[in-house]
Amino acid sequence: MAFAQESFLIKGTVLNANTLHPIEGASISGNHLFAVTSSTGDFTLEKVKKGDYTLTITSMGYATKVRMLHVNTELKDLIVYLEESTTSLDEVEVRGKSKKRKVMETPVVSYNVSQEFLEQNRENSLMQTLSKIPGVSTISIGSGQSKPVIRGLGFNRVSVVQNGIKHEAQQWGNDHGLEIDQYGIENIQIIKGPASLVYGSDAISGVVDIQPNAIPTPHSFNGEVNLLGETNNDLISISAGLETRKDNWFYRARLTYRDYADYKVPTDKISYDNYIFDLHDTNLRNTAGREANGSFSVGYISDAIQSETTISNVNAKNGFFANAHGLEVRTSDIDYDRSSRDIDLPYHTVNHFKITNNTSIVRGDHTFLFDLGFQNNIREEHSEPVPHGYMPTPPNTLEREFNKNTYALNLRDTFKLNAQHDMVLGVNLEYQDNTIGGWGFLIPEYNRFTAGAFAFDTFEISPNLHVLAGIRYDFGLINTKAYNDWYPTTVNNDDGSTSNIYLQRAQQKTLDFGSVSASAGLSYIHHNTTYKVNIGKSFRMPLANELASDGVNYHMYRYEKGNLDLDPESSYQLDIEIAHTTTNFSIGMSPFVNVFENFIYLNPTSSYYETLQIYEYTQSKVFRFGGELTASTTLFSNLQLDASLEYVYSRQTSGPKEGFTIPFSPPLSSLFSARYKFKDVLFFNSPQLIADYRITASQNEIVPPEEITDGYQVLNMSFLSQLHLFKNNSPVEMRLKINNVFNVKYFDHTSFYRLIDVPEAGRNLSLSITLPF
Repeated sequence: MAFAQESFLIKGTVLNANTLHPIEGASISGNHLFAVTSSTGDFTLEKVKKGDYTLTITSMGYATKVRMLHVNTELKDLIVYLEESTTSLDEVEVRGKSKKRKVMETPVVSYNVSQEFLEQNRENSLMQTLSKIPGVSTISIGSGQSKPVIRGLGFNRVSVVQNGIKHEAQQWGNDHGLEIDQYGIENIQIIKGPASLVYGSDAISGVVDIQPNAIPTPHSFNGEVNLLGETNNDLISISAGLETRKDNWFYRARLTYRDYADYKVPTDKISYDNYIFDLHDTNLRNTAGREANGSFSVGYISDAIQSETTISNVNAKNGFFANAHGLEVRTSDIDYDRSSRDIDLPYHTVNHFKITNNTSIVRGDHTFLFDLGFQNNIREEHSEPVPHGYMPTPPNTLEREFNKNTYALNLRDTFKLNAQHDMVLGVNLEYQDNTIGGWGFLIPEYNRFTAGAFAFDTFEISPNLHVLAGIRYDFGLINTKAYNDWYPTTVNNDDGSTSNIYLQRAQQKTLDFGSVSASAGLSYIHHNTTYKVNIGKSFRMPLANELASDGVNYHMYRYEKGNLDLDPESSYQLDIEIAHTTTNFSIGMSPFVNVFENFIYLNPTSSYYETLQIYEYTQSKVFRFGGELTASTTLFSNLQLDASLEYVYSRQTSGPKEGFTIPFSPPLSSLFSARYKFKDVLFFNSPQLIADYRITASQNEIVPPEEITDGYQVLNMSFLSQLHLFKNNSPVEMRLKINNVFNVKYFDHTSFYRLIDVPEAGRNLSLSITLPF
């Protein structure tokens, strides 16, 4: 201790009472005095006056000590010993479930598609990519378009949902593809079986739910460039996406461009309707196309609110095989073989513009979710202006035009009644306005309004036993507009005279529909085995084309007539799923039984209109059953084997086609896959070789005028690897794939071109590169 004029300098040391090691960073405070110990445990208090002081010595991990100090000339250096303290914290229980666990607990039969699956199995369209999933197939329209089929049902019986909003285009048409950019998608949930309870009318056979991407991490910036090239149709594709986030605000953007030529088939001749069509260089002429897509989104996230607004646009122009639009090409002056990349008549253009907003707000025990969407779909179908029957030569090439606006709003409230009950209450509203143009009439203009309210409860009886039950009511209103031909038709009068009149093709008609849907299911997890059973009733409103079509559909070579007396489809379905999973082995089965009270379909009649057979929409009872089998095992830690089998049986039990199946019923099909992982070599990291061998049985169960389709076997091969080409950067993803390795000539029963005996594409070598940044 040093002192001068009654001012003292105090020194001291703080030590660990058990080890006698110095304590660094201990604080000494009291009576306006403060010091911190050094690495040696020493501290100094300066300019201390004579008197009594109370000092508090603290350090993290040690018990606090208080020392009384009398400062005078006899005070010595201080030594303070701190005891190590044991901090007792109250128990903290963390509750959470993985995505896999949530799927196991939900009675609904569903399949989660990861971003890894999408990248490793990417094909020319999104639905062709997903067709590797058991129970999922496609109706393909050439090499660049397709639409989903789940367990043999498609068109408006399958809902495609993106960012919570149902994708609305002209999905009723056989030759209308899906206007969605498949790049930049991270997660898709596929629901097999009726899902009308949550998704509404058109989900009577299943849902393809393209879910929002994960929120970027704070203060991040990343992106990727996807490059793709193919030999069969000389495709060139590039897609670039990026996302960034600061604190609460985040942004995403993506641009995609695809350009492809006519695709090749393993034949140089096509025979249809007693005509032989020669193919130049095995090219299916006029099947070229191009596509340009863009999207941008901005979002905000905080503890109580999360919101993202997305703007996207898909624009495409695709040619139709020249002989697929009737047989008028025999007299055409167009040189279809002039170039494999040009797009001649017939062709279509489509532009799909979409704005969606997804917002969730947390208020206490309630989470409110809002999905708001606007879509505009403009589709034009162009063909050569040639006269048909009483119709003179049209003034231009615009055969049909559809301009559809859709406004949608979904509201949901999720909350817990107690520890066992998770409740969801919701409302879906949708309004459509569809106008038409062009000289070829098929469906009238219409307005459509639908509203649905639902509630369901997930009851946790025990951690491994869950019950889900819900009910829904839907109301729909459709207003079709009157339409008269733009040209006169000669008709015979009762008195023997003739008149030239503008025939009325559609009436001004307002129809309303309403129905109750319900479902109940149970999920039980026993060790490594999950059991699910779900039973439900769902419905689907008739569409404008089913109610009021009255015109020539040259794409399908027939005359189609609607039926204003159609009732909504009612479907009852039982789903079962049993899945057993261990570390190296899994096996599962998911059978279903389905009954339609009034299935709507186009029935070919014995009548004709100007040499074209008349098809009329009618209804019948339909019985269906089927399901999927899957198995997977891992051998030697680097060899994985997968197998799947899918089958659907359909039979009409009433109506004019009683005893027949229903259109576009897929045949029995199996897929065997082998994946072998190699050791790293050169700059190839985690290389994998994949072989997919599909065996499809013949489809003898048909409904006239469908034809029997022979079975086939096709082998596809892929080589995947990461390439470390740049230091300190993420690896480049490479995928080399050969489809139809042996160039097999085969027919897909659910293909659009199967109707005119066009085989599937021949051998195709593709190379895709993903460059992250």
